[in-house]
Amino acid sequence: MYPFSKSISNLRSSEIRDLLKLATRPDIISFAGGMPNNNIFPVDDVNEIYNNLNPELKKIAFQYGPTAGFPKLLDNLKNFLREKGLPVDKNKLMITTGSTQAINVLTKEFVDPGDYIITEKPCFIGALSSFRSYEAKIESIPVLNDGINLELLEKKLDSLPVTPKLIYLTPNFHNPAGITYSKQKRKDLLKLLGGRGIIMIEDDAYANLYFDEEMREMSRPMKCEEPDNVTICYTGSFSKILGPGLRLGWLLVSNKIFEKSELIKQAMDACSPNFTQIIASEFLEKGKLEPYLEFLRKDYFERKELTQKALEKYMPDYVKWNEPRGGFYYWCEMPVGYDATDVMSISIQKGAVFVSGKTFDPAGVKNNNFRLSYSNMSKEQIDEGIKIIAEAIKEYTRKKR
Repeated sequence: MYPFSKSISNLRSSEIRDLLKLATRPDIISFAGGMPNNNIFPVDDVNEIYNNLNPELKKIAFQYGPTAGFPKLLDNLKNFLREKGLPVDKNKLMITTGSTQAINVLTKEFVDPGDYIITEKPCFIGALSSFRSYEAKIESIPVLNDGINLELLEKKLDSLPVTPKLIYLTPNFHNPAGITYSKQKRKDLLKLLGGRGIIMIEDDAYANLYFDEEMREMSRPMKCEEPDNVTICYTGSFSKILGPGLRLGWLLVSNKIFEKSELIKQAMDACSPNFTQIIASEFLEKGKLEPYLEFLRKDYFERKELTQKALEKYMPDYVKWNEPRGGFYYWCEMPVGYDATDVMSISIQKGAVFVSGKTFDPAGVKNNNFRLSYSNMSKEQIDEGIKIIAEAIKEYTRKKR
């Protein structure tokens, strides 16, 4: 026996990571991983950027860098975020090794064992893993079509013995639920949280992947409002808008929070990779990101449309879903009592895989939902993959009866 720490006992393997092993099999159509298709990465642009770097900058790319981030990337990212209305001049910006590190940093900064954190239900598994690693008590509130259930949130806040340290939210193109908070829900949420001393983590990895102008406006971050009586820590990522292999995210916070965050990151990994920071910086500075985002929005919209048509064509009428207007995900619901893990086992045998709902349930229990990601497979596989999953559900139903 090894003397593992108490915090390790709270961790469990992510079903998504386990399922990604199946995704490499040529006979499996994978709706599991929330990651881009390899064929849409801007390889030619990145080749051009690297080949045209001056020799001194190439040398710097191989070196350690400042903990807060490569200065030129910070400047270029500030310009990008400023155009979206974010208060970069009143806050401090830090580059992180993916946005999950930003969540990890903030949790370490504020949470002691036994402290409460409020999350949505369902919730991004990466955040749940971070919270569990710090032995937090997680209280989850269901999301509705327009955002978190405020009535239940208020009851929960009033009933807890102490004030939660954090509330973790993904208001835009939610992972996994696919929904986006309405403007009114955001306004009412900030009013409810005002003056309670709960720090909000606004995780915003998908906001740039909207499908229409209405959603572009609706997905404006709450951090843009910078309310006086609610502290908002804003996190974002290059993973969904450039490439997850760069391992780059960011954290936008007040000066006082930044001071501690920088110390924590320094202890974690000293700095994020200079190499990929320089690539991302040049991609921004040369004006390549916005045209690439336009391409991504069109590509993901086409994928969403193919998925929607296939769901309408093949799914039995007792399976429900919300049609997303941005991002990567469909969140499907089967009748109460159905087990998505059992359905998935049948589906894998037939040649398609998805992620069961309990993966995203903080309690690890509710399992009549499943997540479909349309971002990774080839477009030609979507129709066949949805057909396979629908057949698996129908077969499960026959066996259940």
